[in-house]
Amino acid sequence: MLRPLQIGIVYETHGTYARRAGDPADHAAEYEPVGTIEALEAAIETIGHCAHRLGSPFALLSALGKGELPPIDAALSIAEGYGSRNREAWAPVLLEMAGAPLLGSDALTLSTSLDKLWTLERVRAAGVPTAEFCEVDGVRALGAASLPGFPVFVKPRHEGTAKGIGVASRCDDEAALRRAVARVCRDYDQPALVESFLPGAEYTVTVVGHAPPRVLPVLQRALEARTGIGLHALERHGAPPPPPGGWRHRTPGRLDDALERGLAQLSLRVFETMQCRDFARIDFKLDAKGNPRFLEINPLPTFAPDGSFGVLAELSGVSHAELVGGVIAEGLIRLGLVPATAGASSGSA
Repeated sequence: MLRPLQIGIVYETHGTYARRAGDPADHAAEYEPVGTIEALEAAIETIGHCAHRLGSPFALLSALGKGELPPIDAALSIAEGYGSRNREAWAPVLLEMAGAPLLGSDALTLSTSLDKLWTLERVRAAGVPTAEFCEVDGVRALGAASLPGFPVFVKPRHEGTAKGIGVASRCDDEAALRRAVARVCRDYDQPALVESFLPGAEYTVTVVGHAPPRVLPVLQRALEARTGIGLHALERHGAPPPPPGGWRHRTPGRLDDALERGLAQLSLRVFETMQCRDFARIDFKLDAKGNPRFLEINPLPTFAPDGSFGVLAELSGVSHAELVGGVIAEGLIRLGLVPATAGASSGSA
């Protein structure tokens, strides 16, 4: 019988970091409620192993400096850090230096994928269709930029969890574009990414496993009815409140077999192009002709029970702990910490 493995979890909650002067209202959008940490602990225990809370990357750094890191066999980081485009790599680099095997993607993949411009360039070079896009470092740079035609969508170059996205991110004229670029560059201290606005349905695809990775059922995301922006972006932590009467939503897509197969194939290509490991979520939106265009990839998807993994677990007829536990178990096999014969049946949904 295999001994239980000791698995550390590096994380931040919404209260981990105090809001600093100049931080936007959604500065904590990427962090997790305590319930997500508890759900990960339940998933790890479901597959017969033991979870240990290691806290934030700063807590991990302190423990390493004092020689007080608990004995762990592997670690899972869902920590986002703050301030730089390397922030998601903080914990993975520290764990690598400590010799602790890491579940999920490594530091280089996390840093590269957080930079939306670099990711778009890489996946487009790999043959994955994207919207037209350009980077704009301030309003003065608009005159020299090769801008897509209106309407366009404006967002920070290297943020996640829809930070910096709101109703004003969709721009139908130059005046709106100038305001949106100025806001992103001012509030997030980074260049803005300007993309053609895609009017069609939005889908999110979860890829898990290894040798080979595989796609879980494709999910359609609700859009805000007036603007066509993903409702998840407008309802994120720290987002402005909805208008009187609330947001109106619609799900305009029809996910037939051909579209689902196409999204699956594109997702696997993105996953492999970005050299992801164990899990990632890839987002697409349809253009005016109904063709899927890559939006972004998140190798640190939320494991919250009310997020995609919760929906996928329900569709698969298993519990959230069983599905996520199965994904973690497959990562442990990849790391060589458990034999392949100890695989995860619930993770192969």
